[in-house]
Order: sequence, then C-alpha cells, then structure tokens
Amino acid sequence: MRRGQTISFSFPPFAGWVKRIILTCTGIYLFQVVMGRFAPDVVVLMQEWLALIPAAVMEHGKVWQVVTYSLLHASFSHVFFNMLMLWFIGAYLERDWGQRRFIECYTFCVVGAALVTIAVSYTHFLGMDPRTGTVGASGGILGLLMAFGMLYGDQEMFLFPLPFSIKAKYLVGILVVAAIIAAFEPSGEIAVFAHLGGLLFGFLWVKFLPSRGLSYAASERYFGVRNSYYRWKRRRAARKFEVYMKDHDRKVTFDEHGNYIPPDDNDKTNGGSKSGWVN
Repeated sequence: MRRGQTISFSFPPFAGWVKRIILTCTGIYLFQVVMGRFAPDVVVLMQEWLALIPAAVMEHGKVWQVVTYSLLHASFSHVFFNMLMLWFIGAYLERDWGQRRFIECYTFCVVGAALVTIAVSYTHFLGMDPRTGTVGASGGILGLLMAFGMLYGDQEMFLFPLPFSIKAKYLVGILVVAAIIAAFEPSGEIAVFAHLGGLLFGFLWVKFLPSRGLSYAASERYFGVRNSYYRWKRRRAARKFEVYMKDHDRKVTFDEHGNYIPPDDNDKTNGGSKSGWVN
C-alpha cells in the first residue's frame, strides 16, 4: 500500500490472519444459529464461557474471556459489518506490517478493549453492571482503524456503499466522537466501552509500542539479558582462573571483558590489547 493512494472498496487480499479471524468468527456464528434451533442450551453455555463477563473474569478466574469474546457476535448484521471492516482495513495493514505485527496489534486492542470494559463495569458508571456480557470483535477492529488513521491519516477511503471518499484521519475522528456520544446515551450498553477501549489501545500501540512489534522487542530484550549474563559468567570464570593459577605460582591475565591476554602481550602498552584499543 502506498501512502497517499486512494483505497477503493474493491476486494482486498483474503489471506493470512484476516482470513483466519473472519472464517473463525463466521463459523462460530453459524454454529450458534444452528444450535439455537436444535440445542439452545449449547448457545447459553457458549455465552457463559466465551462472552466477556467482567464478574466471571475478576471473581471466577475466566481470564480467557478477554480474548474469546471477540469471536462471538450477537446478530447477522453484527458479524457481517465487523468482518467486512476487518477485511477492508485489516488486509491492507497485514500486507504492510506482516502477519506477526498485525496479529499482535489486533490482539493487543482486543484485550485492551476488554480491560477497559471490565474497569468501567465495576465503576457502575451510568448503571453499568459487571454481570453484563459483551461480545464482538469491534474493539479490536476499531483499534486497527485507529492505528490505520494515525499511520495513514491522509489516505482517502471510499465509504461503501456511499459514492464519495474521506481521509482516514477524519473517519477515525467521526468514529471516536460517535463512540463517546453513544457511551453517554441513556440506552447505551457496556459494549460501547469496548469500542472506546479498542480506539484507546490502537492509539497506544502506534504511539508507544516498538514499530516492529511486541515479539521483536521481547526477543531483543531477552537476547540482551542473556548476552549480559554470559558476559558476566565469562568475567567471573576468568577471575576464578586467575586466582587458581596464582595459587600454583603461575600468572595468567584476562582483560575486563574476560578475554585471555597472551603472555607476550602483557608488556605492551594501551591496555595489553594487540590492537591497542578496546571497544
């Protein structure tokens, strides 16, 4: 995707994590529809175990719900428009970012939206109840949209089925205002705060997290710590070996990095290094 190029709502690539999420959410919804006719208790059980119920997470340890709620949807229009938006926005982001960074951002926004929902439910703000369930991938998708608007704000997008385009940053701004207004509506539901949470965590992802993703940053931190540990072990072993050889009336020398200095180099200047420099 090139910055400044207008995105038309032709069919984007249907592959990678976008394809997996869409097929999973659609399959689960169809399964619920079928079970709703023949075994309604199965649908009730799925709602109890997979929907985001703040009280179940905080009081009964059902922590998996902060992710699984995004796989359930309440109606055909709910799943249809969510998956349509995920396809159009997610496909371009996944192509630009790669699969790993895309799924990290999406999961980050899904979990972030869940955490905001849980926190707000326990404040009882506007009558919110922690026993109320939330379903849908909207939090993760709006987080992706926020990231898209921040990174490609001047990108023009056609609004299907409307016959005009709008810049991504303005579309994100409209959605943010709409989500805030909806949160204060008398009939507003707790799921609205998942939308706000997704937008917030999409902003945080772009603003504060490493550009190459969480797993890359974690691996870099891991290898940095591991290498520091190995360097410490080498220096420690060198000091112990010096003491051991000294007890046997023999002298060996190591530099500050634990590297052995041959006897012929001990008399050289500049720290005993063959080159005279230590990086």
